[in-house]
Amino acid sequence: MQLSIKNVSKTYSNNVEALKDVTLELGNGMFGLLGPNGAGKSTLMRTIAGLQELDSGSITVGDIDVSKHKHELRKVLGYLPQEFGLYPKVNALELFDHLATMKGITDSKERDELTKSLLSQTNLWKYRNRKLGTFSGGMKQRFGIAQALIGEPKLIIVDEPTAGLDPTERNRFHNLLSAIGENVIVILSTHIVEDVSDLCSKMAIIKDGKVKLVGEPLTLVKDLKAQVWTGLVTKKDFKNVKNDHQVISSKLSMGKVQIRVLNDQEPIDGFKQVDPEIEDLYFATINELDLKEKI
Repeated sequence: MQLSIKNVSKTYSNNVEALKDVTLELGNGMFGLLGPNGAGKSTLMRTIAGLQELDSGSITVGDIDVSKHKHELRKVLGYLPQEFGLYPKVNALELFDHLATMKGITDSKERDELTKSLLSQTNLWKYRNRKLGTFSGGMKQRFGIAQALIGEPKLIIVDEPTAGLDPTERNRFHNLLSAIGENVIVILSTHIVEDVSDLCSKMAIIKDGKVKLVGEPLTLVKDLKAQVWTGLVTKKDFKNVKNDHQVISSKLSMGKVQIRVLNDQEPIDGFKQVDPEIEDLYFATINELDLKEKI
């Protein structure tokens, strides 16, 4: 299965350009769409899922034109939106059975087998009789993935799936995504860099509706080798340092500011050269540092 996104643009009625000439080609495996809040990630996910119309361009999933054949798209699509609502007074078994029926699985025996299989796969079978209002955030997200897997989809979209999860639930969710992402297309849309670095063999960085960078994370990070430096500066000096150097990121440390700088030689006396990370690539890209000269 191949997902082809060609020259897609979308402008809302308030004149906000959410997507600007986006082009991507995706095959089987985990693909990370990384960008800050408001970058256009959710707009692109909803457009791929056929939930809103594009203004120009095209999206095809295999032979399916998303704009023209939404019914056919739904047969191969599993979708976990950023805001996934659940009925709090209904138990997991009842709602899952209802969702499977809506997905077109009308045989009750087949539906029962599928429900047990997917709730077991997401470690929720033992909680099947609990009301969904009592589920933790991580359990709700796992239920969301379970319902997205109904019908053996060929394309799975998960939008900001780990936001708000504690570390244990986040790791459990990562393991689940990794297990299902080998033989289908899985798009992971997130602003959390670790989600992409942990899971995805290919990624894109999007900002202001434009795709800024596409490639394999390991290859892209290697291109920054010998370009990243780190050190401490005083809060007083930080403003001048930021004006004079390409600061990738900064954080407070021991009463000072620890910064990471993009440069091909020691930018400040005493700074140490370090191995680049995906986070460096991400911040350098969205901060629009001069990567072309530095790589």
